[in-house]
Amino acid sequence: MLDTAIFAGGCFWCMVQPFDTLPGIEKVVSGYTGGHVPNPTYEEVCSHTTGHTEAVKIIFNSEIISYKELVEIYWQQTDPTDASGQFQDRGDSYRPVIFVKNENQRKIAETSKQELSDSEIFDKPIVTKIEDVMPFYEAEDYHQNFYKKDPLRYQMEELGGRQQFKDTKWKK
Repeated sequence: MLDTAIFAGGCFWCMVQPFDTLPGIEKVVSGYTGGHVPNPTYEEVCSHTTGHTEAVKIIFNSEIISYKELVEIYWQQTDPTDASGQFQDRGDSYRPVIFVKNENQRKIAETSKQELSDSEIFDKPIVTKIEDVMPFYEAEDYHQNFYKKDPLRYQMEELGGRQQFKDTKWKK
């Protein structure tokens, strides 16, 4: 039973590895969604004129890993209190969004968001948006599996605050 999830949480380079390594994940694709220009390029998205955000499309086997589990993992990769980007990545193309494709995904995402808010892990409100899926455009090949292709650059990106935040807020 293959299904899909689409999450935006800052630079898509940093959003692939946490999902790619899990049992039940068939593929994680970096791309662009949420905008008004068909088939945008990386340069167009970076111009902040297309309305797109960098995102990952996760193709998963729902008999092995659930959408609910993916949403919980998503939260732990992001700062859900920052609507203006994520860590060193600033602007609308890096905004945190859970894109839902149906009412079941919406219910799971909204319930999870409320549970996170109720947990009081954060002093500020949870501002991550939950929006309907829009067309998803696969990013250029050099963006795919970036953490494998350029591990040093990937590590440098992670040091831009994401890993420290994850270690501080999400380690149990």
